[in-house]
Amino acid sequence: METKLARIAEMAKADPKLRFTSIGHFINAQTLMESHRKMKSEKATGVDGVTKEAYEANLEANVENLEKRLRQKSYRPQPASRTYIPKDEKSMRTLGIPAYEDKLVQDALKNVLEAIYEQDFMNFSYGFRPGRSMHDALKKLTVIIERGKINYVVDADIKGFFNHVDHEWLMKFLNLRIGDPNIHRLVRRMLKAGIQEDGEFEPTEEGTPQGSVVSPILANVYLHYVLDIWFAVAVKKHCKGQAEMVRFADDFVCCFQYRDDAERFYAALRNRLSKFNLSIAEEKTKIIEFGRFAETNRKRRGEGKPETFVFLGFTHYCSKSQRGAFRVKRKTSGKKFRQKMKAMKTWIRFNRHMEQEEFLRTIRSKLAGHYRYYGITDNFKMIHSFYDQTINLMYKWLNRRSQRKSFTWENFREMLGKFKLPKPKIYVNIYG
Repeated sequence: METKLARIAEMAKADPKLRFTSIGHFINAQTLMESHRKMKSEKATGVDGVTKEAYEANLEANVENLEKRLRQKSYRPQPASRTYIPKDEKSMRTLGIPAYEDKLVQDALKNVLEAIYEQDFMNFSYGFRPGRSMHDALKKLTVIIERGKINYVVDADIKGFFNHVDHEWLMKFLNLRIGDPNIHRLVRRMLKAGIQEDGEFEPTEEGTPQGSVVSPILANVYLHYVLDIWFAVAVKKHCKGQAEMVRFADDFVCCFQYRDDAERFYAALRNRLSKFNLSIAEEKTKIIEFGRFAETNRKRRGEGKPETFVFLGFTHYCSKSQRGAFRVKRKTSGKKFRQKMKAMKTWIRFNRHMEQEEFLRTIRSKLAGHYRYYGITDNFKMIHSFYDQTINLMYKWLNRRSQRKSFTWENFREMLGKFKLPKPKIYVNIYG
């Protein structure tokens, strides 16, 4: 199957206008089995309550039945189960968890769509793409600002993007590359499957549910046509100076040499997004002076330090290297730091009665995961602060397991030494 998908990729790359009229058959028993093997155990279940282990108990018959329904066009996805996770200090993010067999179909579909659209997507798009990461996006942004002629940054935010993807526009975009009615039917049914919460069904007339396996690539297809092509073909062509963009899913930053270009883009962006049922979050979108000359220019005008912007959880600010050269530096954004500390506090508080070894093993994993994302060039101070505050939270809540104090600082540190919690470490060299 990998060979067949590679052939599709070759054809898509060779002819950017080629429409694929017969690709639905790639979602078959073999690819569904492969998707099943990839699924992780102990994941949240959908409305059917089926786990990977339960589905596996009668795997061949289940997959055979699923393939038959797909072939006969009688397969209909079940509503996604609505759940919530913290988005920031004040709000929650909605997730839609698909039923297990719907996850399999979505994964198989995602692989087919990736084979085609990975040949089309722009180099400045990084979100949820094979072989690309958030750190890659940060590295690219560094190169653009430090080596380019950038003086202004448009820090833009699309308001509730995943909730407002227009289904009809998305189907029109897919139709440009895919002419197979079976794929069209499948995608439309997925989009219209609805959401279920506490037994109540809610139709989905717009948006793609976050939590869906196929949602990220559908979102990338939408923004490829709405934003990326428009920026590359229309915006850059009319700019007097350098203009660049870095996008990770719906989070993007646009960089300009001249303020006039930045202001024209900002005004045009509103109109462009509104055409496709989207809008910018005005309170989160701004034009700032940023780059190698920002500090000097602001000092000359009697203004303070250059403004900062947040991208992918990091506050970006103008600074200098030890040799005095201009540098873009980053630190964990205050909002993200507070959110992560709150999540750590909540976990420690409600799991402090867990067996000591399991408790510390989980803390070790949480710290390591935090370092691997936030442990980048220039951010050691913030990840060390995360470590210190985690230690303090552990000491506080482990001593509240009973009326009697469990630890002194001395024997607490002795326990930590025994279990060797990972110390803060820089994992990602932005210049490497």
